[in-house]
Parts: sequence; C-alpha cells; structure tokens
Amino acid sequence: MISSFQFSSLPRIVFGPGKRAKLPEEAKLFGNKALLVTGTTAIHNSGHGDEIKKSLTDNGISIQHESIGTEPSPKMVDEITEKYKGRGIKVVIAVGGGSVMDAGKAISAMLVVEYGVKHYLEGVGDMEHPGVKIPFIAMPTTSGTGSEMTKNAVLSEVGKDGFKKSLRHDNFIPNLALIDPEMMLTCPPRLTATSGMDAFTQLLESYLSKQANPMTDALALHGIKLVKRNLLRAFLEGENNLEARSGMALAAMFSGITLAHAGLGLVHGFASPFGAHLKIPHGEVCGTLMSTVNAMTIDEIIDDRKSAAFGKYLIVSKIFSDFKYKEDREYLLAFKDKLEHISNVLEIPPLDPEAFSDEVIQKIVAETSHKHHPVTFGEEKLELIIRKRLARKIS
Repeated sequence: MISSFQFSSLPRIVFGPGKRAKLPEEAKLFGNKALLVTGTTAIHNSGHGDEIKKSLTDNGISIQHESIGTEPSPKMVDEITEKYKGRGIKVVIAVGGGSVMDAGKAISAMLVVEYGVKHYLEGVGDMEHPGVKIPFIAMPTTSGTGSEMTKNAVLSEVGKDGFKKSLRHDNFIPNLALIDPEMMLTCPPRLTATSGMDAFTQLLESYLSKQANPMTDALALHGIKLVKRNLLRAFLEGENNLEARSGMALAAMFSGITLAHAGLGLVHGFASPFGAHLKIPHGEVCGTLMSTVNAMTIDEIIDDRKSAAFGKYLIVSKIFSDFKYKEDREYLLAFKDKLEHISNVLEIPPLDPEAFSDEVIQKIVAETSHKHHPVTFGEEKLELIIRKRLARKIS
C-alpha cells in the first residue's frame, strides 16, 4: 500500500558545467541592480568571484557586494539588510557554500520587512513572516547543504543561551538554482569532505525518515548512489575530476529536495544544539557523527528484519557492498565498516575534548532532537555517541 504524500514546488533549476555564464541574463530578468553575497576567501582565490562580477557589470548590472565569513547570525543578517533597505536592490545573488546560501536567502526575505530577523525565527521569534522577498538566485560552490533547493535559512547565535533556528516560508525557495560543477573544482579537500558528508547524511536520513515517500525515496537512493561513486573521487581528485564534482553537485541538490520533503534524523538532531553552543561548522558535525550514529542505529534494528529501517538499511548496504550473496546481517555490519572507512579516507576530524565539558555535553543531549530518525535513543546513548567522537580517530 503506497501511503499518501504531498510534494511542494522547487526552484527553477539550471544545472551543468559552464552554466554560470547564464547568470547575467537570468539576473536581468529581475532588474539591473544586484546584491551579490559571497564567501570571504575561496570564491575569490578561485577567480570565480572576479569573473562573476565582471560578467554582471559587462551586462549592465550594478553590484553591491557583501562577504560572509562564518555561519550567519541574526545580527549579521540585520546589519546587511539595514544597509541596503530602500536602495533599490532588485535581486540577491548568493555564490558560495551553505552559509552563504542561508545568508543570501535570509537577506532577500528581510530587505522588505520592518523588524529584525530574530522576530521571525522558528522557536525564537514572536511574529510570522509575510513571505515577501527580493528575488533570490542561489549558486552553490560546495556540494553539501542543498540549501539552493529549500525554503528555509538557518541562522545561529553561539553561546550559553545560543540557538540554531530557521527562517522559513514557502516563498523563500530560490527563484533560480544555478548549479555549475566547474565552480566546485577548487573547493578545498577538507571542505569537500565535510560538505560531502553533510549531503550524504541528508540523503541517508531522509531515506530512513519516518516521513519518507516514494518520490523522496527515489531521489535519495539515486543521490546515495552518486555519493558512492563520486565522494571519495571528488576528495582525492577534486581539481581534475569534473565528473566527480558533477555527481556530488547533483547528490547535494537531491539531498536538499529530500530533506525538505521527508525530514532528517539524529545526526541533524545533534547539529542544531552543537551549532548553538559551539563554533563547529555544520559539515564537520555531520561528518564526525555520521558513522557512529548509524552504527548504533544498525545495532538497534539488526534483529528486527520486519522493520522498515532494516529493509532500507539493507538496500543501502548492498549499494556500498564489496560482496554478493551474503546473509542480510552481514551486509548491514559491512555498511558500518564502510562508513568508518569513508570517514577515515576523508580525514574527518574527531571532536575536540577541550570544547566539551560535562555541562556542554548535557546541554547538547537535552536539546538533541531525533526528528524523524527510525530509532529513539535515551540520554545515556546520546551522550555515548558524543563521547565516542571525542579526540578519537575512527578505526
């Protein structure tokens, strides 16, 4: 019996090597005054930043430029939007990684409202955003968050009373996702690893989600196959392997679609309080917890062959398997080993024990959500997951 489901709209998607050349004509559809939001270093070191600026100005588009150096905060978004309100910005263009995507998306939504963004954040604010915005174009330079596909922008305040929450509305879906894998060729290996593991986590969690449906399953499985073929190659051969970069760009795009429609699991349930209390990049959190969370989940369901999670883990395990015609349990156990192997090859760092006092660990455990994870763990096991990753290499 196929369960009922619904599927919301997506951005218009332009995908493929060299498609960044279409940016000026796409931007001019909205007007001739753009706010360009980029990262601080990588985009400019690659030469793409100057190339994009020139292509826009050569086509009669005036540019204002802002750089995002960290994961965006409400204060950062408010400062930028106050600077440009009333200055005739017709389109916001975000070129960068997940933080830049989130910042650009939030800026486009806040340029046309009166109050600060904190008032509109889920679980924090006291107001509902009306859904108006300046048109928004997303151009990712990493293969990770899939934010170019989603309707939410994640903002955080780090500290004792910190939070990591979303500004969300159906209208915040980008008007255009312009995805050019050539933009990712110069993505540094460490960022390739952590962003790639974020995409992998999103695909696997949305596939295993209790809210999954036939459309998200199809996209997630295809994305997982792309990760299997391309993640390690993108990490090891990134500057020279456009095929691997294209595969990971597509996988990340799929992960954004599936997370938006099926939800996520425990790794991302940890990621929110991690981001609220500690200055750890989102991709590093996902990358370092991926193998441990899935290993402990497999241990919980490995004797429950009738569960949906067992069946789905079995399908994924066979995708990554190096053998055939084994017992089902052997495939799942081998997948645990495979995740550890991938984490080792990608040199995913452990957690710094100096940042994790007992008090911080308890706060994170208390605030961790299982979201749509197939297994619910008690606080002792949640704490164990964190402690397993403290200054310990996966082996």
